Amino acid sequence: MNAEALRVGGITPLTTIDYPGELAAVVFLQGCPWRCHYCHNPELLPARRQGAIAWERIHRFLERRQGLLDAVVFSGGEPTAQAALASGLNAVRRLGFRVGLHTAGIYPGRLARLLPLVDWVGLDIKALPDRYAAVTGVPGSGEAAWRSAALVAKSQVPHEVRITRYRPVIDAEHLGAIIQRLRALGVGTIRVQTCNPPPEGAQRQA
Repeated sequence: MNAEALRVGGITPLTTIDYPGELAAVVFLQGCPWRCHYCHNPELLPARRQGAIAWERIHRFLERRQGLLDAVVFSGGEPTAQAALASGLNAVRRLGFRVGLHTAGIYPGRLARLLPLVDWVGLDIKALPDRYAAVTGVPGSGEAAWRSAALVAKSQVPHEVRITRYRPVIDAEHLGAIIQRLRALGVGTIRVQTCNPPPEGAQRQA
């Protein structure tokens, strides 16, 4: 599938924090099958929505940034949900950029095929498998995410695993257990970030 099929929900033209040590742009892809309580990009959850940005526009922007940016990061939503992602990664590489990928590890089989095309991966791990559904709203979601963690740890791709400590689910003991398991897998870099629970009575977007 060609990169033109990518459903792009937004772009950050310049960032210094989304690809360690590099000046990067972030391309946000539409769609995610999970419904995490603390999602920061709820507008990207639907697979399709009005106002999508054509890949041709993204490509033209990146052509103008050759020599100015170091890397392009694909984020979301969940970028691996889109079958055209591999074509997008290759298109960015042909322009001379390094390629980063932000993923929640939802599709480990797809991630395994994409890892040879990326230069850096940021993987989100939300809990141990038995508590994943309390965060994502999807039964069985933890098994997929932890298979992805094992794939990333065993790969030769530089990576960072980010744990979002959602306090209604992740207490200090559980957080320690997550870190211990990731280290046992051989994960290189682990970063813990916190979030606040939604206000009492707030409705979670479906």
